[in-house]
Amino acid sequence: MTLYRATVIDTPANPFTSDAGTALRVEQDGGVLVHDGRIAERGTFVSLQAAHPDEDVVDLSGGMLLPGFVDTHVHFPQTRVIGGLGMPLLEWLDKCALPEEARFAEPEYAAAVAREFLGQLVRGGTTSALVFGAHFESAMDELFTAAGNVGLNLTAGLVVSDRILREELLYTPAQAQAASQRLIDRWHGQGRMRYAVTPRFSLSAGDDMLKVCGQLLADNPGVWFTSHINENRAEIATVAELFGTTDYLESYARHGLVTDRSVFAHNVHPSDAELTAMAAAGSWTAHCPTSNASLGSGLFPLGRHVEHGVGVSLGSDVGGGTGLFLLKEGLQAYFMQQLLGTDGRPGGTGYELTPTHLLYLATAAGAAALGLFDRVGDLSVGKDFDAVWLRPDEGTSLAVNLANSADAADALARVFALATANDVAGVWLAGRQLS
Repeated sequence: MTLYRATVIDTPANPFTSDAGTALRVEQDGGVLVHDGRIAERGTFVSLQAAHPDEDVVDLSGGMLLPGFVDTHVHFPQTRVIGGLGMPLLEWLDKCALPEEARFAEPEYAAAVAREFLGQLVRGGTTSALVFGAHFESAMDELFTAAGNVGLNLTAGLVVSDRILREELLYTPAQAQAASQRLIDRWHGQGRMRYAVTPRFSLSAGDDMLKVCGQLLADNPGVWFTSHINENRAEIATVAELFGTTDYLESYARHGLVTDRSVFAHNVHPSDAELTAMAAAGSWTAHCPTSNASLGSGLFPLGRHVEHGVGVSLGSDVGGGTGLFLLKEGLQAYFMQQLLGTDGRPGGTGYELTPTHLLYLATAAGAAALGLFDRVGDLSVGKDFDAVWLRPDEGTSLAVNLANSADAADALARVFALATANDVAGVWLAGRQLS
């Protein structure tokens, strides 16, 4: 066993449904006892050391120890096209994302990017992720192989489409079903890996393709589902025309794809009816604030999601987003709600986010969205020791501000405002330190 000494901060309770002031758990001189990759005991360092005087001690004093971050929407094949600014979604896809994604037909290229992608996730403190995969079966084998070597808590799947996109990215429904099932059989449940049925979006996946996706979800208990919804107004209008409905969610619902194993990315422009249906099904929204801002998609209606009871987590959405450091997404989420207005003025629809909300969104919310909250998301006894240690270099702006913070919540606010991936001093996956 190993005893870690640190300032330990997490959110075992949901601040959106409970008192945000009590949802934050803090131990200034805390101890976490880890046995075989899981948290065996937690308390003050003094009490745990007294009870286990012979165990090895890892001193993480300074900075703070947080649960590993959970990214619920990130594109594996887009890490080399970050920064395509000045374009709305559909133009950006056509000029930046899709030409790059076509290169993943070559397994060696996919393998190289997979190593880069996973390395960047871990260096940024992300220990669990719902990954939008590639359009090629061989590329998905490379991603799963690399993730198994790293030990990341990975849920991912082959991206399937049958229209509109570049021809080399398309499948027939029968081809999509066969390739997806082969990947499920090879990889789902291997180590910390799971499969997610992944049509790109209803724009590029017609009824026949979505029917196949529904069949895959029904035939394979425990697999997840993810896709895009209501990201961009031009996209929404085209989906309505293609499916003959003004309700984007209906294109998925008619094929059994709106469930408590479903995570929909973006949902910037939902109707009340869609939010009601998502809440009833237990589906989640992956909020991707930097991408929504950089592509001009809109300001995310977090308050409406909360009012309807729809769970919200965070996604980096690389490469529409601007990097894989999830705390930056938390800060941008805060900015968006401020812009919507949280002070009660007429028309203000923003949600008043606290540092506790931001930490929850970056950790426990994602774990709950992925059905993993019994294993990760906070640093409670019995869970995997997936953790990130933030400790800035002496003299940096973050170090100065942490030294002058009033309390843990104030320190968290400064972390979200100032931290970068360079402040990540250690990352553990199921008790194994990777950086």
